[in-house]
Amino acid sequence: EPLELENAAIGKGSLVPFAASSVFRCVFGPPVGWPRRAGCWGATGPGMFGARPSTQVYHAATSVLALRPGPWQHQTRPEIDGDRSLASHISQPNADHPTDPETHLEFPDNRLLIDLCGEFDRNLAQIEQGAGVHILRRGNQLAIHGEAAARAEAGRVLEELYARLEAGRSIDSGAIDAAFRLGEGEPAPQDQMELFKGGAVELKTRKKTVEPRTEAQKAFVQAMFQNELAFGIGPAGTGKTYLAIASGVTLFLGGHVDRIILSRPAVEAGERLGFLPGDMKDKVDPYMQPLYDALNDFLPGKQVTKLIEDKRIEIAPLAFMRGRTLSNAFVVLDEAQNATTMQMKMFLTRLGEGSRMVITGDRSQVDLPRGVTSGLHDAERLLKRVEGISFSYFTAKDVVRHRLVAAIIEAYGSES
Repeated sequence: EPLELENAAIGKGSLVPFAASSVFRCVFGPPVGWPRRAGCWGATGPGMFGARPSTQVYHAATSVLALRPGPWQHQTRPEIDGDRSLASHISQPNADHPTDPETHLEFPDNRLLIDLCGEFDRNLAQIEQGAGVHILRRGNQLAIHGEAAARAEAGRVLEELYARLEAGRSIDSGAIDAAFRLGEGEPAPQDQMELFKGGAVELKTRKKTVEPRTEAQKAFVQAMFQNELAFGIGPAGTGKTYLAIASGVTLFLGGHVDRIILSRPAVEAGERLGFLPGDMKDKVDPYMQPLYDALNDFLPGKQVTKLIEDKRIEIAPLAFMRGRTLSNAFVVLDEAQNATTMQMKMFLTRLGEGSRMVITGDRSQVDLPRGVTSGLHDAERLLKRVEGISFSYFTAKDVVRHRLVAAIIEAYGSES
């Protein structure tokens, strides 16, 4: 809250107002929405009192705040002679000022609590922004201030993240985002593959563990493991290709398939690049680069190179798939909206014994020549009722790339 200062007691140009607000932020943290960093929180940024407030600074702040009823009031330390030298210039507030309602959560393990809060409380800042609350740390307790519904939501997220830490799993911004988006969630069905028997949907690779962050992503991952042919259709940034390749790597590392085959149409995005230099690989690789990027997120670079040399991972344009039978493989066709109807039929009929196939695409980003029908559109229309084939759909609400991407997609969608 803003501190009420008596103009008569403090001369013009005094540093006391700035010092008072800085002391408050140094001891109790920034307001909701402010970035948290080491140091104090005055108008000029951290550094006025150093990285950690001294005892004198703490007493000065708590003495100032003692005149203002609020949720922090019980934290004030015993008054020391001279501590009220700064507070003596502060006017008394209304005695009837109500205190904000708060929810208290206690966490027994301080080491896990440190991880829960994050470096410089960055995790708490993200939870504050997501739920619209303010969180204060008091020892091994967290006090949540805000509306009742917002406090309940923040409390649920904090408890879920703490349980995640107790299970030995780490926390990052993606995990916090998933906790908000997935809500309470539902237990995994009993007939799911052994990968999901614990209830949590996780894709474990060499370099990281990937988890769905929205209900649509969770349904898509489950569909890929429950069906031999799965379609993922939705706008850019919803994680369709990323989750598909992560699923393929997980099954490959677990010995469920012998190969990973990744493909996409070699189609420019609305421009003609002409003839590219180099051999066939040099000409094709620029179109396949997003697939390489995803693989390098899940596997060490040297292992990716070795597996490609051994033909256990294949990355090839759609045009090279004709005549092949893809057995005991995890096959992904990305950017399927740029496949023609004949190409789509050709690719779908490559499916062999022991294989799983995933088709991903965005109906709003078709780069085919005018008048050419997208094979993804026809496949969706013709195969919707075929048993063993699943269709998962994403919307702008499932975008996990950047908060502006969802707004951009919605803006273009409303215009069209």
